[in-house]
Amino acid sequence: MFSIKLRYLSYFSFLIAIATLLNIFNCYYLNLYLNLNTYFISFIVSIFIGLLFYKAKNMEKNNNIFNKILTIIIGFVLFPAVLSLPFYLSIYNLSFINSFFEAISGFSSTGFTIFENVEKLENPLIVWRSFIQWIGGLYFLFSIIFLIDLYDDNFKKTLTNYILINNSEILNQIFKILILYTSLTIIIFLILNIFEISFFNSLNLAMTIISSGGFLPVNDFADVIINEKQKIILSLLMLISFFSIFFTYNLFIVKNKNIDFFYEDIHLLVYLIFLILFFYIFLNFNDNFTNIFLVICTSVSNIGISDTLNNVSYNFILLILVIIGGSFFSTSSGIHFVKIYSLFNYSLNQILSFSKPKYVFKNKLFFTKISFDFNEINKYFLSILMFILSFFFLCLLLSLSGIEFEEVFKLSILTLTNTVNSSAYGLAEFNFENLNFFTKFYLIFFMIIGRIGFLSFLLILKKFLFKN
Repeated sequence: MFSIKLRYLSYFSFLIAIATLLNIFNCYYLNLYLNLNTYFISFIVSIFIGLLFYKAKNMEKNNNIFNKILTIIIGFVLFPAVLSLPFYLSIYNLSFINSFFEAISGFSSTGFTIFENVEKLENPLIVWRSFIQWIGGLYFLFSIIFLIDLYDDNFKKTLTNYILINNSEILNQIFKILILYTSLTIIIFLILNIFEISFFNSLNLAMTIISSGGFLPVNDFADVIINEKQKIILSLLMLISFFSIFFTYNLFIVKNKNIDFFYEDIHLLVYLIFLILFFYIFLNFNDNFTNIFLVICTSVSNIGISDTLNNVSYNFILLILVIIGGSFFSTSSGIHFVKIYSLFNYSLNQILSFSKPKYVFKNKLFFTKISFDFNEINKYFLSILMFILSFFFLCLLLSLSGIEFEEVFKLSILTLTNTVNSSAYGLAEFNFENLNFFTKFYLIFFMIIGRIGFLSFLLILKKFLFKN
């Protein structure tokens, strides 16, 4: 018998209710009443679901990893359905599939949109789009804690001092994430205001950046970021969702720390410096380097928003950066850099061990004393294998929908890595509204897979395909 953790889901229903209440106040403040009733309906539905789940008992007390993954997946379907109500019930006459597509795109921090002209939307609905990203990013971070048993001990140590995490420790880490996530959002918002980006745009961008989302409050990036100084500060702020969400906390608050505590962020910093030098030395031809720095930061953080590039040859390289992604404990997606680096290091050691059998090669990460075992390497390999299989399967489905091969290739990568289709990848003009029902369904399905993690998806398949 399957079991879902209803109380875990109830907390997010209450958060959605609070957001709808704030948007109701916003409508009254701006004297915008056309879609006001949609937020009242969303408020009632989210409160009802929250109370229902909070009072209900779990179907069974089984606390295995499969039931936890099932809980997370249900949240990725249920919450976007609730969040889609203001789109579906609005005056814009959207179908349910379009409304749900917009909501799941935001909740998964992907950023695909069915709106051709965002600026025609009323301000509360634009803020609602941004909030969907924000709550989706928070749900993703909470999900990492909820599924902590999937990860190796080294990753757990960067999160907490406890390897065996009990319920009280989980609640402690969840509270820490909520405070960090909210605080960083406010800091990003204030910095953007300091650099003369309007209050409304700063609010929406702050929620987009912290969640690694792709929604913009306007149609054109150049309407928000109007000078080089703003472009640089935006690029730097994007790196917040590239590094671990706990990086600043561990750096300034945690006592008795050593370099191993920051091993992932150190490797990410070296990786970022290498990318900047590589682009500056070899690819800095037709574009201002500020633009290049922007597309590096937006790609490694899986945000994807960018200005127009003159050199289209960057597209493929940037897609590789998108696949690699950022920190494991961040809102970025992709395979994650440390996984790829660990696999490369392990493979190199295996090759050298055959060529020099008398030498003993340890599977250690540079700059640290941390080593990884064979079981973790298997997990990393399976994650990459599932990404490749998912990529080819999605390419096949999209090809059958009549989309051109180049667009299929790029769109599949961006879908699985939850990255928006901007000009950085040569896909800015792609129209999602005109896609048929099944194509939108494919994209919705694989956006969820990209967010829950390929290893989690593999465990789901194993549960259904191999009962024993």
